[in-house]
Amino acid sequence: MPQSSPKTPLPGNRTAVWKSITISLTDDIGQGRYGSGDKLPSEAQLAARFGVNRHTVRRALAAMAEQGLVHARRGSGVFVAAAPTDYPIGKRVRFHQNITRGGQIPAKRILALETRAADKTEAAALDLQAGDLVHVYDGLSLANGQPIALFQSVFPAQILPDLLTSLEDLQSVTAALKACGIADYTRLETRITAKLATATQALHLQIAEGAPILRTTGVNIDPNGRPVEFGRTWFAGDRVTLTIDGQEP
Repeated sequence: MPQSSPKTPLPGNRTAVWKSITISLTDDIGQGRYGSGDKLPSEAQLAARFGVNRHTVRRALAAMAEQGLVHARRGSGVFVAAAPTDYPIGKRVRFHQNITRGGQIPAKRILALETRAADKTEAAALDLQAGDLVHVYDGLSLANGQPIALFQSVFPAQILPDLLTSLEDLQSVTAALKACGIADYTRLETRITAKLATATQALHLQIAEGAPILRTTGVNIDPNGRPVEFGRTWFAGDRVTLTIDGQEP
């Protein structure tokens, strides 16, 4: 019986070029050629590797981003997605401890320090009168050099007159409060809300405008129950997993 010749694939059954690129790059990641947090070759380099135009590469990378395999950083390139960082929310929320516990290196970048009048929300949270002076610390939190959150911390200026100087010197809320006489503080309450990133937030967090973010608001109190900090934090939704520990003392 004569052997049948191999069938030629029908055009409609062929895998799209961009899908082939996605499969190849996904395999590269799976085989460990590119590890968590590594930067992929540029679009131009990938286009040369696969013999296609940059538009085709861009489509392949977009498909991988939708699957959560990679993420783009504005002006920096495309990176292999890292596993989300577990970030416990409890009575003692300490950024450096949370990130270090997850095996990553914590860092903070000061964006702005100022003293101004409290708005109604801040005044209510800190048990102040609207218009009372507050110190405001705007910053960016990083883990292993990658932005994971924007934050704004607001403090009553009257009881912490030297706090901004301490924050600038120490770049740690816990250390700065201790230097100003607040040896310990705990979280009174935390609220978590899902949001979409604004253009400014996206720029700082190196995510796409409209990407999902998690906003937390919280009030910290000293051992006497006096409010000492009102904080708002905007976490990159794909980089952080907020966890609630009901057993925390």
